[in-house]
Amino acid sequence: MSDIEREVRAVAERARDAAADLAPLSRSVKDEALLAMADALVHNAEAIVAANAEDVARAREAGDTEAMVDRLALTTERIEAIADAVREIVELPDPVGEVVRGSTLPNGLELRQVRVPLGVIGIIYEGRPNVTVDAAALCLKSGNAALLRGSSSAYSSNTRIVEVLRGALEKTAVPVDAVQLVPGSGRDSAQALMRARGLVDVLIPRGGRSLIQAIVRDSTVPVIETGEGNCHVYVDEAADLDKAVAVTVNSKTQRLSTCNTAETLLVHAGIADRFLPRVLRELRGLGIAVHGDDRVRALDDSAVPATEADWATEYLSADLAVKVVGSLDEAVAHIRAYSTSHTEAIVTDSQSAARRFVSRVDSAAVMVNASTRFTDGGEFGFGAEIGISTQKLHARGPMGLPEMTSTKYVVTGDGHLR
Repeated sequence: MSDIEREVRAVAERARDAAADLAPLSRSVKDEALLAMADALVHNAEAIVAANAEDVARAREAGDTEAMVDRLALTTERIEAIADAVREIVELPDPVGEVVRGSTLPNGLELRQVRVPLGVIGIIYEGRPNVTVDAAALCLKSGNAALLRGSSSAYSSNTRIVEVLRGALEKTAVPVDAVQLVPGSGRDSAQALMRARGLVDVLIPRGGRSLIQAIVRDSTVPVIETGEGNCHVYVDEAADLDKAVAVTVNSKTQRLSTCNTAETLLVHAGIADRFLPRVLRELRGLGIAVHGDDRVRALDDSAVPATEADWATEYLSADLAVKVVGSLDEAVAHIRAYSTSHTEAIVTDSQSAARRFVSRVDSAAVMVNASTRFTDGGEFGFGAEIGISTQKLHARGPMGLPEMTSTKYVVTGDGHLR
């Protein structure tokens, strides 16, 4: 066993002990700790910004784009906003102890299924140091210990942030080791975390496709897949064109770099000649580059030819793949072939078309006459989220606090024997 693997297993063991002490704590104790964490972030904002400046300088020296640098950068104002997000988590209901279902069996046994924390959650994520705080706060509120493994690009920021959070916890009844930074900044520390089965209950990756696939492939710890979103908007033959333009434009342009941004537009052939010139003109005016099939390019000669790779690409940029389809079923077949099972939308005034689309598309969220950008814990009314799950086991869609719990059965008898 390597030195880094021993170090990672040591923090995981401490996290496991902390999780056992954290699980039975009351909401008031956890909320008090969260408020202490929020106050500590604001009080130590200048020190955090100074540490972040080291990361930003390294990123610029490495030639990272200004967009990547902006995601990495922290200011006192951004730290105050992060602290406010922690305070918002305080206001959310505590899922731990909630009775999911219960009954009295014919033999008199009382049966209850109750929510309990998952235990130790490892989060492997890229770039943004705000995730360090978000993940720690969400794990704590749901009774879980957090093992945080951010990217090397934010190592100085994450180190200082975790020091501040742990310093705040020292003054509360929550165990300090409920929040820990995984030691090391190289790939070997992430690999060690992925192999800590038995100490870590679940891993949640937050980042791009390559990160998620690498963790799913290499981890012996169960993984909840999140994030990657090759999302589609299908404009049906029975769509209201004004509504279709608005939904398409919002789905693509409201924010380019998120997992719930539309990357492919599918248009029914029956309305293509009327709809495409309108929507493409508006998208072009907003700086969107269209990758179109032959039918699309016949209507807009500024579109570049779409390749097979375009249909499968999560651009996260000012690019959109556009295809004309002959039917709703052809649209569904295309989505099945290329979707990452995140979010798909249909725009239609036909109830039968909407029902058929919803029943045949197998994604975490399906929108009817609404933008794909609504797939979000906050927009769904869940409050904060740890990510958006695109898998089917345990959690699917925006993962709020209830999705960060499991359940156990509590059975109460009076000397019952089988």
